[in-house]
Amino acid sequence: MASHEEREIGGLERDAHGRLVLTLADGSTHTGIVPIRAFPLGAPREGVALVGATGREICWIECLDELPEDVLLLVEEELASRDFMPRIRRLVEVSTFSTPSVWRIETDRGSTSLVLKAEEDIRRLDASRLVITDRHGVHYMIENQKALDQASRKLLDRFL
Repeated sequence: MASHEEREIGGLERDAHGRLVLTLADGSTHTGIVPIRAFPLGAPREGVALVGATGREICWIECLDELPEDVLLLVEEELASRDFMPRIRRLVEVSTFSTPSVWRIETDRGSTSLVLKAEEDIRRLDASRLVITDRHGVHYMIENQKALDQASRKLLDRFL
């Protein structure tokens, strides 16, 4: 396991161009900071690297909840713009029970459709959470398979 240099954050703000500027406790500043989750699905609030414009890690955050509120808001805002993973609320219909198949779905971001290329594109994270990857590489999350309505569960079960 890689070790991370512990560096204390002095502040985080946006510059006039909208880029994140990190100031460390030692007074050094770094422009163009990008937060990257180490475990975006398994532990999204733990293990976030603040990476500089050159692609090198500048600072490591063990847990987002330990950040000051102003820093936390900026990090979460930046992560949200990078992490696009709609949550599936309901399966409306599937074109066929073999793959590839077109799924009409309702998500937390509205109604859409996806193409499931192969059954292997449905990945189980734990007993109730699934990630479905469509043919374009977009990931969709089912946070609780058991919380889906009965018709959605029945459609999904045909692929599991």
